[in-house]
Amino acid sequence: MDRSLAPPPTLPVVDLVPVPMEQAVGYPGIQCRHESNVEGHLVLTNDRLFLVLDQRGDITPAGNCGLGLFYDDTRILSHYALRVAGGTAGLLSSEALRMDSALVDLAVDDSHFGGETWAVQNSIHIRRSMLLDDRLTERLTLTNHLTAPIDYWVELAVGADFADIFEVRGWQRPARGTFYAPLLTERSIRFAYRGRDGQLVQSEIAFALPPNEVHAHSARWLFRLEPHRPVVLEWQVLPDALITGAHRAAPGSLDQRRTRMRARYDRWASECTRWNTDVEEFNSALAQATLDLRALFVDYDGQHVISAGIPWYSAAFGRDSIITSLQTLAVNPKITRDTLAFLARHQGTREDPFTEEQPGRIMHELRRGEMARAGEIPHVPYYGTIDATPLFLILLHEAWRWTGDEGFVRGLLPNAARALEWIDRYGDLDGDGLVEYASTSAKGLANQGWKDSRDGVPFPDGTLPVPPIALIEVQGYVYDAKVRMASLYDAFGEPERAEQLRRQAAQLREEIVRRFWLEHLGTFALALDGNKAPVPTVTSNAGHLLWSRVPDAAQAERMAGVLLRPDMFSGWGIRTLSAAEPVYNPMSYHNGSVWPHDNAIIALGLSLYGHTRAALPVCSALHDAAVGMRYHRLPELYCGFQRANGIRPVLYPVSCSPQGWAAGALFMLLQAVTGLLPDAPARRLHIREPLLPPFIHELLIEGLCIGGSRIALQFTRRGSRTLANLLDVEGDSVHVTIELA
Repeated sequence: MDRSLAPPPTLPVVDLVPVPMEQAVGYPGIQCRHESNVEGHLVLTNDRLFLVLDQRGDITPAGNCGLGLFYDDTRILSHYALRVAGGTAGLLSSEALRMDSALVDLAVDDSHFGGETWAVQNSIHIRRSMLLDDRLTERLTLTNHLTAPIDYWVELAVGADFADIFEVRGWQRPARGTFYAPLLTERSIRFAYRGRDGQLVQSEIAFALPPNEVHAHSARWLFRLEPHRPVVLEWQVLPDALITGAHRAAPGSLDQRRTRMRARYDRWASECTRWNTDVEEFNSALAQATLDLRALFVDYDGQHVISAGIPWYSAAFGRDSIITSLQTLAVNPKITRDTLAFLARHQGTREDPFTEEQPGRIMHELRRGEMARAGEIPHVPYYGTIDATPLFLILLHEAWRWTGDEGFVRGLLPNAARALEWIDRYGDLDGDGLVEYASTSAKGLANQGWKDSRDGVPFPDGTLPVPPIALIEVQGYVYDAKVRMASLYDAFGEPERAEQLRRQAAQLREEIVRRFWLEHLGTFALALDGNKAPVPTVTSNAGHLLWSRVPDAAQAERMAGVLLRPDMFSGWGIRTLSAAEPVYNPMSYHNGSVWPHDNAIIALGLSLYGHTRAALPVCSALHDAAVGMRYHRLPELYCGFQRANGIRPVLYPVSCSPQGWAAGALFMLLQAVTGLLPDAPARRLHIREPLLPPFIHELLIEGLCIGGSRIALQFTRRGSRTLANLLDVEGDSVHVTIELA
């Protein structure tokens, strides 16, 4: 059969006929009740496209809110179901190991083709091979393993609801735009919708072999299936940008395009630091995380930035991109460079209560869907985050430590100055020296730290504090940002500015300890509420202060004990909230779950205080969780139930996977236990008291980028001690010092 995919004829917009939604998409609405765990799905992503299918390769039932093909926050394919002669095909296997392709194997038994009813056997093999590059392409291969030919049919059911990603997540909209009747040719089905913003959005299914029947929501092929002579069908799903653009025709065959995508990932892996241990499953988790980081890059007008995660957060996020960058400077500094450049470009310049933009503020989230374009949500971008601005400053300094790139860092100093001004002018709402938040947007976030769910900042009994709210970890970030910026201003010849920042940081540190430390709990309060009363809930937030180096040595030691107690440490990681608190819920998003990135930050903080041994259980727990997951991929979060006899933690139903700062968590953990402390401007790398976790005996790091050098290191555990060796230095000379425990 001819598999060449000649473009169908162009269909003029004047042919569009408005119809009611149910006629256009074939069902009455979005069916969110069918949502299921993302880890059980096939997930593909590339740039502005991402795809979530069930294990069979379908989007079914129509409108399933956990599935779809999305382009720029719009679901351009909401129904996609393969039907074949012989009844429902049985699932043999499915996988999406690489983020650009999936493979599904199905089988139809011989009961409809003369087989014995008492001993049916699989006789028709169906392979679905999919690729996601600038479009979705599927190749369907059918093989008859009967001894005689059969008449066969294949049908593809399709639909597009053009739902905004926020709508798919459950946002109730007062109205929709205009749907049009599908446009048909002998080789295509095109769907079209004009949003409330006036923009026309289209998607098209184009068939290589013309179907025998084409209807508004399906296509069917009829053919003779000879024994052991495969029949191949192929089609593509094109987003709007390709339908009317110059790149409508696919650049090469499916195999050629798959080879190019594989080469792109291989090139990325070759540019990254290589981490290898004597534990193959852990190596697999590290390799998967490296590939996932590449897959999460998205393009905004020619500028790349790493997105937060699939499916709900395939967009630029200030906090998420920064933390992922901090985790992965030891993997590939490109992530950090892109993040800083992107966020600097979108730094706030004016006051806007709806988007919460303020001069100098770093954005929270940028969306490109209909609801953002129509002004139904403020994400154009939205600036309602209290921590992204100090984290931007921390990342700028950390980039200096790892890269020593004076030109790059100096170019961002004006942005840093505006960020510092925002902290003092807008971040401190009441002039008490602390940084607080209180949303000004009717459609903004009530909580604006990393635990940004509605109930993410509770009193122990579940009561919610009134704003403005001063989060504990944010005060630590601001302290750390000012200390680090003082170091940068010293390096760039502004000692007076540096000294001023050091004084401010010292005063802030005193205030944090005085107002947040809870002696009877051995930790810091989660927050101060609008009346400046402490929120005495025991949470993981306080653990971030270790990374910021706020507590004194005695406080840090007590906190280490609290964080590793059974009520906080589940065996799969440190919980977001103590199991001893009345508000604890292990199945909640932020009040008892376990987040890998949260654990990694705490582990690095423990290491900075010389408590690396206390960080080892955290490292082991996340390793065990990763190797128990499909593809050895850590999800965004999982439930906080106490570890029992299972091989992995209880999954959180709608956790993103892959997710940026979950992919970066393992690398930050390794940085913590190996004690890597770079100083690229001074051409130095200090390795302080490395200590490998019990499950690793040997770790080899190759291609570690410090400034203009590539370094190879070997760590070997001997009983309770870990030895470190410098194997090689390429490029500029770097002085490596090793301090063993």
